[in-house]
Amino acid sequence: MSDTCEERCIHPEKVKKVREASISEDAAGRLAETFKALGDTTRARILYSLSLDELCVCDISALLGASESLVSHQLRVLRNLRLVRSRKEGKIVYYSLDDDHVGKLLKQGLEHVTEVKTLG
Repeated sequence: MSDTCEERCIHPEKVKKVREASISEDAAGRLAETFKALGDTTRARILYSLSLDELCVCDISALLGASESLVSHQLRVLRNLRLVRSRKEGKIVYYSLDDDHVGKLLKQGLEHVTEVKTLG
């Protein structure tokens, strides 16, 4: 099967419908940045861990077997993208997912990559 049409044709009604519903360049850029953040194994593991419970840098470091410096750096990236948030309790800073959308995004992604497709 070829990846291109064998005959050039444009479906004006489809093009119009999709054009009217398209996202802005800014929104597309922010979406791409979010997916780029998820493209890093360490950040994906941090986000998954935070989908299960609120954790501090020390907890995440122990879970991943990574340095606290590396975890802190990755959390800063995730916080700047509004994927995680932090709160301070005494001398401890706890991290959690920023909102339910992040959890849903992770859940959907995991369901997609772990689903077993059958032939037929």
